[in-house]
Amino acid sequence: MALLGLALIGYLLTHIGLRAVLAAAASIGPGGFGVVCAMAFVVFAVLGPAWYVLLPRATHPSLRVLIWGRMVRDAASEALPFSQVGGMVLGVRATGLFGMPTRLTVASMIVDVTTELVGQLLYVGFGLWLLATYGAQSAAAATLERSILIGIAVMTVCGIGFLAMQRRGLGWLSDKLAGRVFPASAAYMSGVAADLQAIHRSPWRLVVSACIHFCAWNAAALATWVAFRLIGQHVTVSAVIALESLVYAARSLAFFVPNALGVQEAAYAVLAPLVGIGQEFALAVSLLRRARDIAVGIPILLVYQFLEGRRALTRRVHT
Repeated sequence: MALLGLALIGYLLTHIGLRAVLAAAASIGPGGFGVVCAMAFVVFAVLGPAWYVLLPRATHPSLRVLIWGRMVRDAASEALPFSQVGGMVLGVRATGLFGMPTRLTVASMIVDVTTELVGQLLYVGFGLWLLATYGAQSAAAATLERSILIGIAVMTVCGIGFLAMQRRGLGWLSDKLAGRVFPASAAYMSGVAADLQAIHRSPWRLVVSACIHFCAWNAAALATWVAFRLIGQHVTVSAVIALESLVYAARSLAFFVPNALGVQEAAYAVLAPLVGIGQEFALAVSLLRRARDIAVGIPILLVYQFLEGRRALTRRVHT
């Protein structure tokens, strides 16, 4: 899948014009690229509280720990050829280094992923409204809007079902599946289920988390708008929100493709003209986003690896 995605990127660059895309990307300059990277930390600063508000007050760790866990989670998902689940595993490990109980981390992350989905559904709906109001109207755009609405409906049904399972504490998983297939994990899964039920006792926490995630999605779109402005494209914030929301919807549907290789670029190429952005500039921003993910993600992962190594050496010395 990754090779197919890379081939698709190569085709798009050749078809649209490699020189034009690279010239647009290079026009941002080192200082502009530094601003784009700095905006990623602004988004992290919003995502951390969205996770933080889900935890019961008696178990609240430091907000910085959850921001750090979210940074590692996203860095692994975007900078390494892992699935989103792989990033979540490292996110759990990263918070555990600072003493956060693993079961509580797993339970709260499950709910955080769900509220992030709710925030994304609101964000995509908002983007569709902006596209219908301010975007170019055509038969292709109408077909795209209908397809995305169907996708939103399916994701909404899945999200409601997942929330219903969480409110029951995933008891069927801990009691039946884990008990029969993985007997040694039954007690652990029961603890996760109990933590899930404790989080769901306060529905307002979920509402607040979803609202913060909606703000985080818009903050990410604002970061992309800054990138467009830095390469000389005078586009409106509403146009970028409409574009970004649909690009992220495409990325979510193609979750099985590592790093959404090719999917992200194809979505930019297809959707950018609908909001008045040239394809070469949209592809340039897509490449800048990937460069940013590496420039920000690799140092985060190196720091995480250093902390893991130091902890392992400390344990070895003590034993």
